[in-house]
Amino acid sequence: MLTKRGLLIALAGLLLGAPTAAAAQEEPVDALPGSVSSEVHLKLERDGVVSVTEQVAVPEGRPVTRSLPLRQPSGPGAARVFSVADASVDGGGAVRVDADEMRVTLQPGVSTLEYAVRGAVSDAGDLQEVRWQVTGGWDVPVDRVEVSLLAPKVPQAIMCLAGPVGSTHRCDQYEISHTQEMRALTYGLEPGDRVDITFKLPAGTVPATAVTEEHFSLAKAFSLTPATGAGLAAIGLVLIGGLGLVWYARGRDVRAFGEDVGRVEVLMRDPGGGVIFASPDGVLPGQIGVVVDERVDPVDVTATVVDLAVRNYLRIEELPEQDWRLVRINPADDALRPFERAVHELLVGESAEVRLSQLRGLELDRVRDALYADVVDKEWFARRPDADRNLFWWAGIGVTLGGAALTALLALTSSAALLGLGVVLGGVAMVASARLMPARTRRGSALVMQVRGLRSYLHDVSANALPAADRELVFSRALPYAVVLGETDRWLAEFAELDPAADGAPGLYWYAALEPAADLRNFRHVFPKLVQGFNTVLKS
Repeated sequence: MLTKRGLLIALAGLLLGAPTAAAAQEEPVDALPGSVSSEVHLKLERDGVVSVTEQVAVPEGRPVTRSLPLRQPSGPGAARVFSVADASVDGGGAVRVDADEMRVTLQPGVSTLEYAVRGAVSDAGDLQEVRWQVTGGWDVPVDRVEVSLLAPKVPQAIMCLAGPVGSTHRCDQYEISHTQEMRALTYGLEPGDRVDITFKLPAGTVPATAVTEEHFSLAKAFSLTPATGAGLAAIGLVLIGGLGLVWYARGRDVRAFGEDVGRVEVLMRDPGGGVIFASPDGVLPGQIGVVVDERVDPVDVTATVVDLAVRNYLRIEELPEQDWRLVRINPADDALRPFERAVHELLVGESAEVRLSQLRGLELDRVRDALYADVVDKEWFARRPDADRNLFWWAGIGVTLGGAALTALLALTSSAALLGLGVVLGGVAMVASARLMPARTRRGSALVMQVRGLRSYLHDVSANALPAADRELVFSRALPYAVVLGETDRWLAEFAELDPAADGAPGLYWYAALEPAADLRNFRHVFPKLVQGFNTVLKS
């Protein structure tokens, strides 16, 4: 069949006095004068070797060369390896074969290149696939390439690609003829273009000779395959399950912080009719901060110092130049919690008194350990919250580093490196969620709600609504809780007009001001500076 290219050649023949169109139809269309053309005959031998005979016409002028690669890409991280034997050139030229390429130099005229290729046959399910780059790598344009092929059995399919390496442009013509012979024809190859022939045969026609070498490739190492997809899905399910457990464990805490709660009353009557102060679940000021934010802060210790003074273990005396003196009133006895004894010993120990300005470089480790142990002993936490966070954080770091090492190993040895990345993401998720791990017990979550009610009481209560005889008691006993819950300013302002010694009340027995006063207005301005001073010392 004549292509448009053939019609143009026939027309050129008429203009140049060449044979007529009728004569052109009797013979194959030849290459344009002065151009390189190639006619390739392939024969698949019964041992799986492909015998190649290529007749090349080179016009007058300089020699031409072609380079045929013997290692050709075959997917990410893989290459098909071919070997060429018995290569020879007849008619003027030379051929050189090494492990990576076959290089041919041809002189002007008609030359015949012959060689045998091993590695072209591969098994593909119930078929065999034969693939070879029949021509390519020329340093000049090639006008016409014709290919014919014989095989021991009738081919099932044929594909011919022509053009730049890696392109999917098809040859101008390719078919299996009525005589069961395969033919292909293409025109107009540019320098460096190639022609690839692939055809399929029934399985077992000849021995498979294909050799595939694998090498490192990022595309291959991180390729998504059914196996890696299933593995990533499994890792994702584990992550979702783990995060679900964390969410379930933290659910009580979320509700404890989110639900509306009523005000908690702190005044109760004892059997004798006297008024007593009672905090929710007996929680102490220093414990509140750990229960709420799960860590020990300087303000938790400061609130404990104030509470120890209110309970007659210490006395705070105001000094000039914004300094204060802590005086030991009573020794730390068994009525104190271990963390309170640790605070008492940290500040005064066996000394009778100590100035705030003298306190430097205090080590809070013992206090911190005692407080964490105390909230576990009170069954507000199942485990030390700081230990849970640290353990899970370090476990996440370990998983991340292990996942990175696994990723590198899998990338160098397989195509499953995505699984390693999945492990890395799991480790990162563990690190990110470490702070969410210390779940409170049911009792701890209930206490959080009660503490919110206590804060509401401190925020809303009116001093005038309290019995006059109980106001100093409520003010002093609740003040450490106001410190730790951030309600200090409001609490001091509410009781600024209070005369702590009115109606026979003992007054601020735990605090000695520089100058006696009939109310707490001056104390309202001085006390926050005391709190700030303790917070600063405890941070240093």
